[in-house]
Amino acid sequence: MAIIKVQKGTKDILPQEMPVWHFMEEKANEIFTKYGAKEIRTPIFEATELFARGVGDTTDIVNKEMYTFEKSERSLTLRPENTAGVVRSFIENGMHRLPAPVKLWYKGPMFRYERPQAGRQRQFHQVGVEVFGIKQPTADAEVILMAVNYLKALGLNDLTVELNSLGCPDCREEFKKHLKDVIRPYLPKLCEDCQTRFEKNPLRLLDCKSPECQEIYSKPEIQKVIQGDFICEECSNHFEELKGYLDTLGIKYERNKLLVRGLDYYNRTVFEIKSNNLGSQNAVCGGGRYDSLVKNLGGEDVPAIGFAMGMERLASLLGEKPEEKLKAFVISNNIQEAVKYTEELRSKGYTCEFDLANRKFVKQLEKASKVAKYAVILGEDELAANQVTVKNLETGKQETFNRNELILS
Repeated sequence: MAIIKVQKGTKDILPQEMPVWHFMEEKANEIFTKYGAKEIRTPIFEATELFARGVGDTTDIVNKEMYTFEKSERSLTLRPENTAGVVRSFIENGMHRLPAPVKLWYKGPMFRYERPQAGRQRQFHQVGVEVFGIKQPTADAEVILMAVNYLKALGLNDLTVELNSLGCPDCREEFKKHLKDVIRPYLPKLCEDCQTRFEKNPLRLLDCKSPECQEIYSKPEIQKVIQGDFICEECSNHFEELKGYLDTLGIKYERNKLLVRGLDYYNRTVFEIKSNNLGSQNAVCGGGRYDSLVKNLGGEDVPAIGFAMGMERLASLLGEKPEEKLKAFVISNNIQEAVKYTEELRSKGYTCEFDLANRKFVKQLEKASKVAKYAVILGEDELAANQVTVKNLETGKQETFNRNELILS
């Protein structure tokens, strides 16, 4: 009979890989909680309309990458990202009535049908933060700081923060007009995706990875428009204030006017954090403002900003972490006493096992040396004296203790 294998674009996270995943999750809880963020867990599937309206029907995610299925005449989609789901929950649960800012963080699997590559799968995991209710650039600065400090807590220090401002809808329209005017003569030479984006969302032309399109966009007349400043005075002031806060916080950044991000809901501040230890796909964090999204999804007019990080990509940077050994392994040929004392140690908070197969003493000791810090020996003499012999498996030192008074460091 043929073996059923894991599906392309998905992978098992094996026990030996779990220490680094636990490390990422524990650091997320630790760092984000310091900033007052509360964890939220939203469903893995939502109404398809949520992503069509939230992410945007001009994006590759909605057009090409969503896992959508029909159930009871309803269209449902496995979440391709989690901002839309968090916003839906924010609206549905009346969180706009909470004192601002409302800070939420999440972790979990996402699903996109795309070509699997290093650090990117069809089922992948993200950790992210969303902050609601503050329109001032103080929120932008804190969100970027939160992301940087999380990455540093993971031990990633060789980072570059890239910033841009997309402006508000009004100033974006002026930029789009100039961009379309200067690119129009080259339209037949653009890739099929860019020809579609040209009409629906010309800003996303700058996000194209096609070398041929990038060569066109690098032409002097097009670069002149890209490098021009079309954002209005209010948006410009917002961006300058943000840069001032980042300077005060000691966060180094670079302006990248090609940075537009791949989702339609962004406005004003967008940012990416890149690791210099990765290749061309070097972004480990992406985010920005989405001040109109809550209203677009049926809520109040609430400003918001957030970010997300791909956990597979982070894991590839962190490498393996050693599995933590058990505190104790109980060795005894009296299986009933081994069962009983192992459970006593567990009740005291120790991680502990015994030999389920009840093999010979030497085999039990061999197993203990591989998986535990201490071997706790219950031989005939120890049982008769109500004692245990404890062997430190790192130093080889042995001591005898009263069975009921054992404390392991």
